[in-house]
Amino acid sequence: MSVMRIAVAGTCGLALIIARQIHDSTSHQLIILSRSPQPGLQSQGYQCQVVDYNDPSSIQHSLMGVDTTISTVTGNAQLRLIEAAVACRVRRFVPAEFEGQPSLRTQNGLLDRGRAAALALLQHYRGYIQSGVFVCGIFYERFSVNGMVSLRIGVNTGYGNEGDYIADPRNMTAVAPVYDSSQNLSVVCLTSVYDVARFVVRSLDMQSWPQEMTMCGERITVQTLIETIQSCRGRQFYPIEWQNPANLQYQMTMAQMAGDTAKQRKLATLIETSENRYQFTSPAYLNSLFPDIVPMSFRNWFTNNWASVP
Repeated sequence: MSVMRIAVAGTCGLALIIARQIHDSTSHQLIILSRSPQPGLQSQGYQCQVVDYNDPSSIQHSLMGVDTTISTVTGNAQLRLIEAAVACRVRRFVPAEFEGQPSLRTQNGLLDRGRAAALALLQHYRGYIQSGVFVCGIFYERFSVNGMVSLRIGVNTGYGNEGDYIADPRNMTAVAPVYDSSQNLSVVCLTSVYDVARFVVRSLDMQSWPQEMTMCGERITVQTLIETIQSCRGRQFYPIEWQNPANLQYQMTMAQMAGDTAKQRKLATLIETSENRYQFTSPAYLNSLFPDIVPMSFRNWFTNNWASVP
């Protein structure tokens, strides 16, 4: 295994979980790119570089000699990062995706956060830099105590708080996008961010990357997801709204008329779910490639996460 220099852009929860995995399980040189000084991380032995995403020379300086850049920054910052990576002849780039397959995403803009533009730019530069999207479906951590924002993940998404997506396990209420437009049961793929990090870091040693690399902790119907949470909590959801795309679309229209963007964002994730945009075939590509990585089951993860909440 050749030693590579890997840059992780961002200091959100996902960035740091991936960085820790690189640090603890490989001999690659790691550099964390951050908009502000990180004395806490440096005191733990991490090499950190402050970057100004409005200044191309600042980003290029931090990417000198880097083989692979893993991005968790979005919007214009990510576009500048891609341009700097190309200028510095970085070999590979991982865009901030980590969700469903980009090709299935609705172009409604509500959930995009500049991701389509980043993929288009990588496509434009494909002769100069390889890129690969890691497709993991929904993070288990969306169902965390205090939401995924408690891990500093999805802070600006509009659906990062406890109970924002499908189930509110504390109050036992649920809005379940359980049927697709053909009235079949909708399916989701889910993975814990810790398993995502294990698969991503293992993939660094692959000779070449396909455009999309799927990984999965669990592939289940939304109905089974609801039943699993009820069984782990030892309580029934009440009320539970069983939804299909037409109902959700009606609520979306009402939210648009009311100008309620927060509600629109939450509804958009439910519509995507009911249209099966967070599911892919099983076994997933990386699961087949690295059978020694055994992801945690959703039931075990949820039980551990909610153990302290009555």
